[in-house]
Amino acid sequence: MSLPHAILTALLEKPSSGLELTRRFDKSIGYFWSATHQQIYRELGKLEGEGLIRALPAEQPARGQKKSYEVLPAGRAELARWTAAAQDPKPLRDTLLLRLRAAAVVGTAGLEADLRRHLELHRRQLAEYEEIERRDFPPERNAPEDRLRHLVLRAGIDLETFWTQWLSHALAEFPGPSGDGETG
Repeated sequence: MSLPHAILTALLEKPSSGLELTRRFDKSIGYFWSATHQQIYRELGKLEGEGLIRALPAEQPARGQKKSYEVLPAGRAELARWTAAAQDPKPLRDTLLLRLRAAAVVGTAGLEADLRRHLELHRRQLAEYEEIERRDFPPERNAPEDRLRHLVLRAGIDLETFWTQWLSHALAEFPGPSGDGETG
């Protein structure tokens, strides 16, 4: 049930239309909670039906005009309730780890190249997160809400650091000239 809470969070940060939410998901929340345009619009309708958000009145009535939404007090209360509720961590489900386990019984053909591809993808994502950190979180930006947003970004940085290190170790396990421990 996290998508409605992600939308409530984004709307509390800034009232937005469905299209604006989609763009914001692509640029920030989408790094850790993705949603399609259709999912966002469907959820906006549900949230509005439940009385958690409302469409802002249009400045000029026009057919086909995009609606902007804001969170109502009931929506803020629901988000506060959800934020305070205990939640167990989700077990890790990663196809790459399963594929490595399967390779132990069927062989590693083609796997090394994909591990290298994954390593490059994680290196790029890590560089992007580090650039966001340099740009958006200078030391003087220290308000409590900024520190919490920075914590979320740090989680992404730490996860990408883990994956780049782990993939380097995994590639070192492949024998021969291409798996000699050199990962670039």
